[in-house]
Amino acid sequence: MDRWEHLLTGLEKDPLSLDREVDWVIKYRLLEECRQRRGVSEKDSRLALVDLSYHDVDRSRGLYYLLEGKGLVDKLVSDEQVSRAQTRPPQTTRARLRGAFIKAAKARRRDFTVDWMHLKLNDQTQQDHALQGSVPLPR
Repeated sequence: MDRWEHLLTGLEKDPLSLDREVDWVIKYRLLEECRQRRGVSEKDSRLALVDLSYHDVDRSRGLYYLLEGKGLVDKLVSDEQVSRAQTRPPQTTRARLRGAFIKAAKARRRDFTVDWMHLKLNDQTQQDHALQGSVPLPR
């Protein structure tokens, strides 16, 4: 609760003070530093490359990981917690629901499409379920 309070207060009073903790603030500061150092506008294509590189999930190339390695960002969860969440999502999230749907569809050899908002069986019924609550799993 203390961290939550700290973040809400920081966002209200001075969002840029959260440049070690909040992803969009970290990236904004990085882009601004690059922009000022190079003397370019916000629309410069080199900044778009920095923007993409920030989110590169390859630990050897991603700028976030470079900042993390230099101790410039606060890591809120361990690598072990991230690894565990990849196979065991929190049980009250859409990720758990999506994972269960995909597992059931694969087990029954059903063709499916999943995105942030929908779970869809790609067959004659074209059943499409919005992720708003419990969704029946494929039979």
